[in-house]
Amino acid sequence: MTNGSTKYILLVGDGMADYPIPELGGKTPLEASNTPNMDLIANCRVGSVKTIADGMEPGSDVANLALLGYDPLVFHTGRAPFEAGSMGVRLKPSEVAFRMNLVTLDFRPQGEVIMVSHSSGDITTEEARHIVEDLKRQLIIPGVQIYSGVAYRHLLVWDKGPLGAVTIPPHDVLDQDMAGYLNTEDNDPVKKIIHSSWDLLKAHHVNVERKNKGLKEANSIWLWGQGKAPELPLFKEKFGLRAGVISAVDLIKGIGFFAGFEYIKVDGATGYLNTNYIGKAQGALDALKDLDFMFVHVEAPDEASHNGNIKEKIQAIEYFDERLVGTVLKGLEEFHDYRIMIASDHFTPISLKTHSREPAPFAWASKKELGSRKPGPGFSEKAANQSGILFEKGHDLMPAFLETR
Repeated sequence: MTNGSTKYILLVGDGMADYPIPELGGKTPLEASNTPNMDLIANCRVGSVKTIADGMEPGSDVANLALLGYDPLVFHTGRAPFEAGSMGVRLKPSEVAFRMNLVTLDFRPQGEVIMVSHSSGDITTEEARHIVEDLKRQLIIPGVQIYSGVAYRHLLVWDKGPLGAVTIPPHDVLDQDMAGYLNTEDNDPVKKIIHSSWDLLKAHHVNVERKNKGLKEANSIWLWGQGKAPELPLFKEKFGLRAGVISAVDLIKGIGFFAGFEYIKVDGATGYLNTNYIGKAQGALDALKDLDFMFVHVEAPDEASHNGNIKEKIQAIEYFDERLVGTVLKGLEEFHDYRIMIASDHFTPISLKTHSREPAPFAWASKKELGSRKPGPGFSEKAANQSGILFEKGHDLMPAFLETR
């Protein structure tokens, strides 16, 4: 068991890690960003962690399970079941949950169907709610229920649904022709449901308004990440710590739900560049007065990567450092003892616009170590690789951070 007087906090910048970019003079966005607070932590200890287990798809579901000390090879059943948990949807043994994105497709005259945006051009939660509520009423399919989520991220639950269906994360195929995949000649029920949304969404008033404003339309649903309800041992049972989670993303809230985390709501948490970084920091500090461990997740760097936006990724990283990490470091000083860890859950290279599987950088420090304020390499992919510290099994990082092994 860990020392109850010590407070622990993990701050994850989703998809911060990247490859060198020519436009940045061969630097990565992390290297090109001003990150004095993360550098301070990394100058105490920096390394790499293999968050994507061999044979598993690189994604935030697998990666964040590993960061929290859960072996994805044992506990991962699919992405959507975690999102169901975060939304209070209790899956029956016969039910399969699917992540349902609102996406933008370009239907071209020559028959191509291009995946233009996995997020319908960053559609707002309010706009999406109108669309999804109408889909609930109009898309009537036996055994299927639809639930509204945040922004473009929603949920479809299918009783006796096709668990083994071949599905594709939409952010993995940006700018690609999906006509072949969407062909319904094989009678694939997943693709038939996607097709059935097209006529309903084409004339929807939200899409008409977005089109008139020059914005991308949410002209299709997209199903992926299916699975059945997982069974996770509680974090408190594994590590003896009462834990909480702050995130705008249903997936992360869902992992916390199944692990027994207390969800801390923060107004203005959006999942985008404009998220409430300081509110998240203060929410975590307030929660640590009663809890032992806090997990704070920021989606913005990942969203910028999927959109191929270098400027926004650097902004997201710098906001993460200044407003979240900096605020947390100052606030932690009121506690008798603490440990803080920062991490990129996985790489999301701008050049790929999707996730990749390289070991991701992390850094951690204790209150005592930070007091020494020694110079070092700072926080970057290169520093992590050159440190000689590598956790081959991602789920081994958390017990090392907590000193429970």
